[in-house]
Amino acid sequence: MARQSEGDDPGTDGCRAGPLTDVRVIDLTQMLAGPFATMVLADLGADVIKVERPQGDLTRTNPPHLEDDEAYGGYFNSVNRNKRSIVLDLKSEEGVSTLKDLVADADVLVENFRVGTMDRLGLSYETLKEVNPQLVYASIRGFGDPRGGESPHADRPAFDIIAQAMGGLMSITGTEESGPVKVGPGVGDIFPAVLCVVGVLSALHDRERTGEGQYVDVGMVDSVLSLTERIVHQYSVGGEVPGVQGNTHPLLFPFDRFEAQDGYVMIAAPTNKQWRALCEHMDRPDLANQYPDEQDRVDYADDLRPIVREWTGDHTKDELFELLAGDVPCGPVNTVEDVFEDEHFYRRGMLPEVEHADTGEHVRLAGTPIKLTRTPGGVRHRAPLLGEHTRAVLRELGMGADEIEGMLDREVATESSHRDVTDDE
Repeated sequence: MARQSEGDDPGTDGCRAGPLTDVRVIDLTQMLAGPFATMVLADLGADVIKVERPQGDLTRTNPPHLEDDEAYGGYFNSVNRNKRSIVLDLKSEEGVSTLKDLVADADVLVENFRVGTMDRLGLSYETLKEVNPQLVYASIRGFGDPRGGESPHADRPAFDIIAQAMGGLMSITGTEESGPVKVGPGVGDIFPAVLCVVGVLSALHDRERTGEGQYVDVGMVDSVLSLTERIVHQYSVGGEVPGVQGNTHPLLFPFDRFEAQDGYVMIAAPTNKQWRALCEHMDRPDLANQYPDEQDRVDYADDLRPIVREWTGDHTKDELFELLAGDVPCGPVNTVEDVFEDEHFYRRGMLPEVEHADTGEHVRLAGTPIKLTRTPGGVRHRAPLLGEHTRAVLRELGMGADEIEGMLDREVATESSHRDVTDDE
């Protein structure tokens, strides 16, 4: 349903790329989970209109910053690239009416408010479905939405670490000394975001057959449990309550972290063939003969681990990678500095350069890992300034200059104050 929009890509030729160029998304999200979901859709070519409150997304002020007075920091730029920004006051009747006008010509709406927030604004799914029966409406909430299934915790707020904790992930992450440990990146936000995208695309596919939209409900805690799926069958089938596992695996060896001279490597050689190859590289064929079966190696992992560790300690990470990776799955534990030095990430387009805020400087972002040969997506432009595209989007709704000026004067809508935004943008 989406049309080619005005000023689509500031700083580019104005053309979107990717398989979703005919999809328009109304983005009412903030923080990480929702914006990451709409970022993926934008990377794939969707026209994502980020509708922000007058104060903007809370993460606009998050560090790191290049300059003290810039429009936003690296956090916001990373997950809001490829989007357009319009500011509407949804506490006003006129703001709500304008959003409904946007929805009437949209394919998807994504929000991650607490349960009932959109209902109180007069923008519930049921209301918006009347405006646009083909609308795919998606929400990401800590414990899901009652439309997808009741939860006794539905009204409670949640962040990444709550989802990691309650979804079971932390119970198997860490060591006996450390106790449960959260995963470094915000997987409690990001994995639900990815599942939300899967749900949205599935609903769009169904709409092609039926002509009807639907509600897509994703719970953060639910998503983390699905990510941690093995604890369910370990308990339901085996009666086991898995505990913290550190860098090892309960069913495989070697499947561990090992020290190198300059850091760490991960070695995964669980099959008999891989184990024999590792023993050959170590010049220890006796170990291959003594522990020929996978279960033998698991049973004697505590005896074998220091032997492998002593050998890896005589080599650097790069030496081990070059020596082993051809026939033994092996990889260095990269710092971000290592990532920036690895040609793989540049050749795969995983460190694209983009303008940062309104500083004129360029920075690198994490690129899109979804590679399509005929309709490739990717990072096309920086995140938008707050309200940078307010005028353009309102014009697309058919509003004239006087009507737009009136909305701006009444502060129902606002536009960027960081730099002049012309009518051509």
